[in-house]
Amino acid sequence: MLKRTALVTAVSAALMASAAQASALSIQVLGQPAGSGLIAQQKEQPFFTNLADNTGLDITVQYLPVDVAGVPDTDGLRVLRSGLFDIVSLRGPQVSRDEPSILGLDLIGLNTSFEAGREHVAAFYDYVDSRLQERFNAKLLGTWPAGPQVIFCRGEIGGLDDLRGKRVRVGDQSAANFVGQLGATGISMPFGDVQQSLSRGVIDCAITGPASANSGGWPEATTTVLPIALQLAINGYAINLDTWNSMTEEQQTQLESAIAELSDEIWAYSEELYEDAMRCNAGETPCEYGTPYSLTEVPVTEEDLAKVAAAVEEVSLPIWARQCNAAAADCEDVWRDTVGQKLGL
Repeated sequence: MLKRTALVTAVSAALMASAAQASALSIQVLGQPAGSGLIAQQKEQPFFTNLADNTGLDITVQYLPVDVAGVPDTDGLRVLRSGLFDIVSLRGPQVSRDEPSILGLDLIGLNTSFEAGREHVAAFYDYVDSRLQERFNAKLLGTWPAGPQVIFCRGEIGGLDDLRGKRVRVGDQSAANFVGQLGATGISMPFGDVQQSLSRGVIDCAITGPASANSGGWPEATTTVLPIALQLAINGYAINLDTWNSMTEEQQTQLESAIAELSDEIWAYSEELYEDAMRCNAGETPCEYGTPYSLTEVPVTEEDLAKVAAAVEEVSLPIWARQCNAAAADCEDVWRDTVGQKLGL
């Protein structure tokens, strides 16, 4: 009897140990480029490095910036589908080449303020998530803005019309179409290559957020900034569905809630960084987070604001809709029923 009791105890202990081991999670996270700015350095990396504390999960994490991992930032969705990484910090403009619906979150002229961005992203979020699940075996866990995308140039410009004939680094096809309408040539280029390309005159201008430009040293190679918000550069977090489905419902809830909190935190932080970086880049104070430079800030005219506002209906939406409908027949219809309704389109 004693032997039988000892055997049952041993088996129970082994089963409990096995269950505990099964509940432990180990994931790999592909992050934003190391040099892309303070959002990655101060918010994203610390969050994932301390994911066990932030979620309450029994979890270990290996976090690698996309450039350190040697993965092109355009391949985020393919990496998710392959299962090479469990969670990817998606660079929305870059990966939209693989999934056009993502661009519907942030067409040129759509999100000219943080408030508008939150509203429009929320409206189209579920559709983008459904497309990622269907095509890339991935679930969208949250979205956030890198910040208003403005224009940095090597020479002096007075407004959008002065981009004619210039080579402009763009983040996505919507921006390329917009600058093309202005007579410029949109050039796709990884963030890490831009500063050197500006220095060498390979490109004349480049579009990004002021905080990212400051972190990347762009003001060292440029003289002028046109602070007109073209987009918000919506990024996001997604998880491989196989990884997601291997988790318990409780684990899923804990992870999703924590990433939602991180995303909300980044929305607020992004706005704070934008205002500070604009001052830093122009050599104004207070400059808390960045490096002070002395860029000339071009006043934004009502004419240029009108061009950006009109871009949604006249340029970015028609061209994007054709591309997105080619990938999914209901894409434009869903966009018009969600985001379009808020715009009265």
